[in-house]
Amino acid sequence: MTIGVALPSGDTTDAVNIVDELITQTRQAADAGLTSVWFSQQMEHDAITVAALAGRAVPGITVGTGVVPIYPRHPLLITGLAQTAQAATGGRFVLGLGTGAKNWLEPAYGIEYPSPIKHLREYLTILRQVLDGGEVDFHGETVRAHAKGFAASLSVAGSSGIPVIIAAMGRQALRVTGELADGTIPFLAGPKALSGLIVPEITKAAAGRPAPRIIAMVPVVVTDDPGAVRAQVDRQYAFFRDIPSYRAIFDAQGVDSAGELVIAGDEETVAAEIRRYFDAGATEVVATQSGIRNAEERLRTWSVLGDLVQR
Repeated sequence: MTIGVALPSGDTTDAVNIVDELITQTRQAADAGLTSVWFSQQMEHDAITVAALAGRAVPGITVGTGVVPIYPRHPLLITGLAQTAQAATGGRFVLGLGTGAKNWLEPAYGIEYPSPIKHLREYLTILRQVLDGGEVDFHGETVRAHAKGFAASLSVAGSSGIPVIIAAMGRQALRVTGELADGTIPFLAGPKALSGLIVPEITKAAAGRPAPRIIAMVPVVVTDDPGAVRAQVDRQYAFFRDIPSYRAIFDAQGVDSAGELVIAGDEETVAAEIRRYFDAGATEVVATQSGIRNAEERLRTWSVLGDLVQR
């Protein structure tokens, strides 16, 4: 099994230096036998930068972003950052992107939020032109880029082969992702939603291309009090009910909230639930919120997940 973890996982509130702490936890994940670490992008530390630093400090483990919103960052900025991270990690970086949520991002940045599907298609078109050839000349409705014939190349030495993964869950986003990206990294999509919607839709869209990666991100905690964990996740992620893409994916799974999707319980329970995601078509699983209560439960969880990787 290919299993990674998402950071921060909930137990970094008291960190003296968040970058140092995330690098320490990346090393702990590698020691536990996990295959990858994914850094979330919110409004504070920069996920691509941390991934580059962590990947360089901890040899062997794959590092990625899970995920960076494409709004309002220009794709040329992202390609430069991603290529730098790929070179810094010796080819172990994965660029995870998402459209983000209008009701959160537009007020924060004060810039009009574009049509998300159109913007995703145009954004990925520019990314592909740069990553595949180092030049771009694209004039879309939501984004433009012209960097052709410059004296300096857009390519970064040592940065080839960057996988591009999109947090796509709706049918339109999955079609664009299947055509232009390397896979999807949905959050809070349960096994039924994976097998019934996400896997068939992206696989169809990717026809004629390499099989897409399907990286399921889900809260996972090995704990003696699963009810308390589910309740805490429910409170933390109550706002997802009001985001249309998440509402649709909850409906596809037949649940009403994030708490119902949490994998929590003893070692045997967690291992069995993780297998359900692979049976549903996930190629990888990424455990999130493992430290939502404390570091002890996080490390206990990572030990179980590392054992699954070795089987």
